[in-house]
Amino acid sequence: MDGFQARLTKCFTAVFPELSEEQIHTATPKTVETWDSIASVTIITLIEEEFDLDIEPEALEHMVSFKSMLDYLTSRQNP
Repeated sequence: MDGFQARLTKCFTAVFPELSEEQIHTATPKTVETWDSIASVTIITLIEEEFDLDIEPEALEHMVSFKSMLDYLTSRQNP
C-alpha cells in the first residue's frame, strides 16, 4: 500500500473503526451505513490535518468515496 493510501486508510479507520481495510478501500456513503454528513465532515477534517492541506470547497462535492479522496490527494501532490 502506498503512502497516500495508508494515510487515508488511517483517517477512515478513525471514523469507521468497524470496517475492514478492504471495506474502507471501496467505501462510499451508499456502502457504509454510518457515513452521514457528520462522518463526511470528520473525514475531511482528518484528511486536512493528516496531509497538512486545505481542501478547496469546490472539491468537496466530488469527494464522495475513498477512491475519489485518494485521487484528489494524489492530484494535489502531483499537479
